Amino acid sequence: QVPLVESGGGLVQAGGSLRLSCAASSIIRIDAMGWYRQTPGKQRELVASVTRRGYTSYADSVKGRFTISRDGAKNTVYLQMNSLKPEDTAVYYCNAQPYSGYGLGDYWGQGTQVTVSS
Repeated sequence: QVPLVESGGGLVQAGGSLRLSCAASSIIRIDAMGWYRQTPGKQRELVASVTRRGYTSYADSVKGRFTISRDGAKNTVYLQMNSLKPEDTAVYYCNAQPYSGYGLGDYWGQGTQVTVSS
């Protein structure tokens, strides 16, 4: 299997920045990686994703503030979060999608807490 290791969460003031990282094993092909977030009482939502070829997608609520990037050789994905708002407070989960031909399910990180005050 491909374990995912997340880092970079924490407590920050409104308007500040954080950078999340997620590293997967490089042994198998990963087609897409992304970041989801979840708060109590709400469904988990997709924040940003990046494909193996580098195409990116963002939730409307974070466009212009967050940037996702990927190091394909290392199967590592990053989320640069700028101009953070209290509404961004959530547990953020890394997701990786193995090549569909393998017949494997998605891999998930353990979650990292992001808290934005004020």
